[in-house]
Amino acid sequence: MPVAYKVLGQQAPAAATDATLYTAPAATSAIVSTIAVTNRGGTQTTFRLRVAVAGAAAANQQYVAYDVPIPPSTLLTLTLGITLAATDQIVVQAAAAQVTFQAFGQENS
Repeated sequence: MPVAYKVLGQQAPAAATDATLYTAPAATSAIVSTIAVTNRGGTQTTFRLRVAVAGAAAANQQYVAYDVPIPPSTLLTLTLGITLAATDQIVVQAAAAQVTFQAFGQENS
């Protein structure tokens, strides 16, 4: 089973809008080791992070982080080790359009 270590996804979503940070490809599993959340702006905001099994619609049980505050000009690093099967997704959202998300990890095919 080949393993590829890589940047799995990058997003800078519009305010209060869900954005898919990463979707595990067909016939592939993945481990998301780290997610970096950066507030590029000059004011505090909040963010959300959820795992959508097989791309399921948003539901309370999916949230890993919900309305977590992030101060201005700050990097927050989440070391999680989230395991994903094919078609599972990491979905992100921020209250303001000044937040960047990056996912790092490995794909196993």
